Amino acid sequence: VQLQASGGGLVQTGGSLRLSCATSERSFGLYGVGWFRQAPGKEREFVAAISGGGGTTYYADSLKGRFTISRDNAKKSVYLQMNSLQPEDTAIYYCAASSQNTWYGGTVGAAGAPYYDYWGQGTQVTVSS
Repeated sequence: VQLQASGGGLVQTGGSLRLSCATSERSFGLYGVGWFRQAPGKEREFVAAISGGGGTTYYADSLKGRFTISRDNAKKSVYLQMNSLQPEDTAIYYCAASSQNTWYGGTVGAAGAPYYDYWGQGTQVTVSS
C-alpha cells in the first residue's frame, strides 16, 4: 500500500490546513489510517486515527477540538482538518495504514506506530508566530 500525504504548507498562527492522505489501493476501506507528526528534535507522536469504515476515531488528547480526521473511501483518501494552528503544531505529518483486523485505541493500538504497516512520505506543516 502506497500512501501520499499532501496539503502541508506555511500558515500563520490561528490558521487552518487540511492534509490529505491518498492511495490507489483498491481495498483501502479495509485499512485503518492514522496521522502522526514529528517536530525537529522530538519523537514522533500520535495525532489522530480512523477505522477503515470511518466509524471509529481516536485523537491525541491535546488535539481534541482542533483537529478532525475523516475519510472518503470512494476517493481512497483520509483527511486531517487542522484548525487554530499554533507554532507548536509545526512538524512533518505522516499518514500510515494498518491492516489489523481489530481496531482499538491506545499506544498498543491505533495510537501506536507499531500498529501500522505502511507509511507515507510526510508533508511539512509550518506555523509562523
